Parts: sequence; structure tokens; C-alpha cells
Amino acid sequence: MTSVDIALLLVRVALGATMIVHGWNHGWGPGGIDGTTRWFAGIGLRPARVHAWASTLVEIAAGAGLLLGVLTPLAAAGVIGVMAVAGVVAHRSNGFFVFRDGYEYVLFIAVSALAVAIVGPGRLSVDAALDLRFTGLVGGLVAAVGLLGAVVLLAASWRPASVVATAEDG
Repeated sequence: MTSVDIALLLVRVALGATMIVHGWNHGWGPGGIDGTTRWFAGIGLRPARVHAWASTLVEIAAGAGLLLGVLTPLAAAGVIGVMAVAGVVAHRSNGFFVFRDGYEYVLFIAVSALAVAIVGPGRLSVDAALDLRFTGLVGGLVAAVGLLGAVVLLAASWRPASVVATAEDG
């Protein structure tokens, strides 16, 4: 075990735990799934309840995958996908800085997940125990599929208020 393995474990634990708690909050936090559904409807995701559950479950599953280092590039793809959607739908219009509800946080989470997918989860992971090696360009490309998923989801399901208002007016 090297210092790189320990560093990767720390990054994976931080990213994974953050995503698990974030997803848990969407489903079972103060507003529960109903509150998340209302929020998603308000920012234009249709059907909002489906997206609320999908976000909840993907964030928890992807977080657990990163935390344990299981199918790491796929877990990273899940993180990248939900962070890309959040960045576009909820944070992009607020600018960069997180203190203004900007996209700083979601960008950092997504890029960190991509970096872990490229470098690999390290020796202290289930992937290493099973001798699964999807790192480098392959790991990065698998993780980047999360962006493709985000683009497809946004094209199929995101109807921002200005688009909905224009369609209703015209």
C-alpha cells in the first residue's frame, strides 16, 4: 500500500459519502421525496417525481460505488451525470461561486469523480480485490458517459420555466 492508495481512498470516501448523504437528503431529508419532487418541478424537470427518485437512487448507488471502489468508472459516470444536470438546471444561471448557489461545487464533484475514474480507485478498493482495471483513457471515457446521459436527460425531460411559459403563451 502506498501513499497514493491512501490518498485515493480519502478522495473516494469523501466523494462517496458526500453523494450518499446528498442522495439520502433528496429522498428522506426534511422535505422528503415530495419536497424534492416539488423542487424538480419548479426547475423544469418532467416528470418531476421520476427525476426525484432517479436522482436519489443514482446519487446513493454511485456514492456507494465510489466509497467502496466498485466499478469505479461507472460510479463516477453516475456522479458526473447528476452533477452535470444539477449544474445546468439549478446552478449555471447563478455564476461560478457556491456562495451564490453557482456551479462551483457540482463542477468540483464531477471533475473529482472523473479524476478518480482515470487514475483508478487504488489498491484499497473492491475493484483491486477483484482485479478489475478500468483506468486511464478507458476509465475516463466510461466515466464521461455520464455527460452523455445528462445531455440525453436534459433534451428529453428538461423544460425550463421560460420554455414552458413561451409554449403556453403561443
